[in-house]
Amino acid sequence: MINKKNRKLVTAKRHKRIRVVLSGTTEKPRLAVHRTTKHIYAQIIDDTKGVTLASAGSVEAVVKAKMPHGGNIDASKEIGKLVAERAKKAGINKVVFDRGGYLYHGRIAALADAAREAGLEF
Repeated sequence: MINKKNRKLVTAKRHKRIRVVLSGTTEKPRLAVHRTTKHIYAQIIDDTKGVTLASAGSVEAVVKAKMPHGGNIDASKEIGKLVAERAKKAGINKVVFDRGGYLYHGRIAALADAAREAGLEF
């Protein structure tokens, strides 16, 4: 069993390994995901300029009205749809998915699938 401190270290190491090969460009920005036990967040980032182009989080009033608890799969699906809609408005169709060191399972996979269904390509 991995304790809390070691789990954070393992996740941080995994995130560093991923970020060596992943970076967002102007043509294909990076869709970065961050999750906590209570909430989930997604940002579309252009790493060459250092600018966030679109973002969504379960702490927003729009999402809280539909989902009182942001730490579940339903909230992740909602965030995936919302960030994809905002990306489309910003003129972004293709992204690089950065799972942030988290395993591609559960809430992370649900967010990615919802973003794909809403029209983002990755």
